[in-house]
Amino acid sequence: MEKIDKLDRQILEIISQNARIPFRDVAEQCGVSRAAIHQRVQRMIENEVITGSGYHVNPKVLGYASSAYIGVKLEKGSMYKNVIPEFDKIPEVTECHFTTGPYTLLIKLYARDNEHLMDLLNNRIQEIPGVVATETMISLSQSVKREIPIMKDSSKES
Repeated sequence: MEKIDKLDRQILEIISQNARIPFRDVAEQCGVSRAAIHQRVQRMIENEVITGSGYHVNPKVLGYASSAYIGVKLEKGSMYKNVIPEFDKIPEVTECHFTTGPYTLLIKLYARDNEHLMDLLNNRIQEIPGVVATETMISLSQSVKREIPIMKDSSKES
């Protein structure tokens, strides 16, 4: 795992709040050069400390009024290797997690409306070989959405 120091954490804190902030402004806040910020960010991208950046699109604006979490039970847990590529073929599926607990997989998807959701469930998801049951939880409202907090490195600081 890539070691990150205090400056890396400070950079991450700033850019996780605003991915479009100019490196000049990050450098000013951190008290270092733009080149140092650029090099640090590039290194963190290469080492997969930073795994993405960009814009978050509001699904409702694109006509996806409904968000749902679906617990998926598979015939055998080991079938997930074959099932995951099938979920990848469904564009409305935005997340898929291999989990512990009552479900083998937990997926998040967006649908235009309940009819579209029912079609996705009945004609796409439940038709995937190995899927034996699903349980759908419709999200009524997303109350919190944020990045993971950038904590101080407690191993070096006391």
